Amino acid sequence: MASSAPLTTHTQPQNFQDKSYGFALTSLTTLFFMWGFITCLNDILIPHLKGVFNLTYVQAMLVQFCFFGAYFLMSLPSGYIVKKVGYKKGIVTGLLVAAGGCVLFYPAAALHSYPVFLFALFVLASGITLLQVSANPYVSLLGPSKTASSRLTLTQAFNALGTTVAPIFGALLILDSASEAFLTPSQNAESVQLPYLLLAAMLILLAGIFAWLKLPNIMQEQEAEAEKSDAVQGSAWQYRHLTLGAVGIFMYVGAEVAIGSFLVSFLAQENIAGLKEHVAAHYITYYWGGAMVGRFIGAAVMQKVPAGKVLGFNSCMAIILVIVAMSTTGAVAMWSILLVGLFNSIMFPTIFSLALNGLGKHTAQGSGILCLAIVGGAIVPLIQGAFADAIGVQMSFFLPILCYIFIVYYGLSGSKPVLVKESL
Repeated sequence: MASSAPLTTHTQPQNFQDKSYGFALTSLTTLFFMWGFITCLNDILIPHLKGVFNLTYVQAMLVQFCFFGAYFLMSLPSGYIVKKVGYKKGIVTGLLVAAGGCVLFYPAAALHSYPVFLFALFVLASGITLLQVSANPYVSLLGPSKTASSRLTLTQAFNALGTTVAPIFGALLILDSASEAFLTPSQNAESVQLPYLLLAAMLILLAGIFAWLKLPNIMQEQEAEAEKSDAVQGSAWQYRHLTLGAVGIFMYVGAEVAIGSFLVSFLAQENIAGLKEHVAAHYITYYWGGAMVGRFIGAAVMQKVPAGKVLGFNSCMAIILVIVAMSTTGAVAMWSILLVGLFNSIMFPTIFSLALNGLGKHTAQGSGILCLAIVGGAIVPLIQGAFADAIGVQMSFFLPILCYIFIVYYGLSGSKPVLVKESL
């Protein structure tokens, strides 16, 4: 039978709670920007590849299935790698693997093969997974526990900056060039080659910079302190707020990715905005731009207001906006769905930091478990794709609403730190 015991919330050693890690945090923001940029490009790839290969919505959502499926398969191995080699080497390795995935887009386009595109996305996402497992807990640990949510939200704001810029980049270099009527499907596919080769070069450059940078070895200090405590024995799975946080991450990423994946198709609907795909792609910037603005606001608000309450409020607002988008037409529906991004803003970093609160030496394992739950970005859009084929894109948005309902519960109740102990 399981019994529950409350946890203390300050598990970082005092000797690095009091240090200043401004340089390290500044360096890490570049990583958040890059993986936000790369992940958001999927929202451009989906309508592009759907047209190039004449896919159904379900088939097009295999882009997200392969990308976020990598989180499911690679998160726990990534947690093991980080535990063995440390956060810094984990970051460098993740950057190099992601660069390799970007390079694979060149032969995928040359061969005009959708399966090779999907494989390239899987490799790319495997590198991003290792980056997430390394960088998210690193940021959470670089300072006092009580401001971890605010700190991670602030760095995630630069992730949102990447997602804000990416649709403009993708629309110009991928969709605009592919919209030319005289191009063959093979030539349309090749429009992704240059953008992803440029991304590969940037990732390799970042890997070299991080290999050179001298960053604090938080893991050694953390483990040394944890060895002195009897409160952190066992594994991360013993912490109820972590397991519920993993469900929360699954639900949040599923909802966010599903909405982003269908934005271009939604705005192309005649009863919504009737926009051409390459024009609709520019509006994705408002969705992700709202997330960026919301994270800067949220980072300040959570200095004063408990993170769980902010999470619950934002989730309720997201539910209301999606309902409005489903039940109206025209500009009201369009701007309602775009405004969801503003309230999505603080959800991922807040759930992530609340779930890691009090894990001590199990933080790396906990981060791997949370990144495992990012597989929601693979499964929820695929299910919504099936509903979109069956009942239409607009009505299919009921699925993200179900996801947000769980997040309301987690923010207001499920995020309280609790250690579950096995007893007879």
